[in-house]
Amino acid sequence: TKKTNIDAITTDAETETVKLNSSEEELVVQYVVVRRDLIDTWPLGNDPATLSYCSPSSLDSMHKVTLEVKGEIQIVNLSEKLKSNGILHKLWIEQPENIPTCLATKAYPKSMVSPFFRKLKLCK
Repeated sequence: TKKTNIDAITTDAETETVKLNSSEEELVVQYVVVRRDLIDTWPLGNDPATLSYCSPSSLDSMHKVTLEVKGEIQIVNLSEKLKSNGILHKLWIEQPENIPTCLATKAYPKSMVSPFFRKLKLCK
């Protein structure tokens, strides 16, 4: 992965960017990965609290990309790959079933994290 020295994070109403040492600006992105095998069997977004914090009025201007993996093995492997490369993320474990269901990265400059997600499909 490419390491980048970040001078400052600047935010405007249209987009969130990172100002790099070279005076370039780069898009900041958060990746969210869900399991395809659960999408069709578990309710998504039916919880009022989830609907509230995911509503457009509650989201800031950071770009989020929602992707999918086939199942549990793939999401666990992705988590391990991110961990071994120092990419901060959270792997959600559904309780009491103890099932990994979703992964989200910390917001990073896109060029730093996009290589880990290139082979994944957009979640539809």
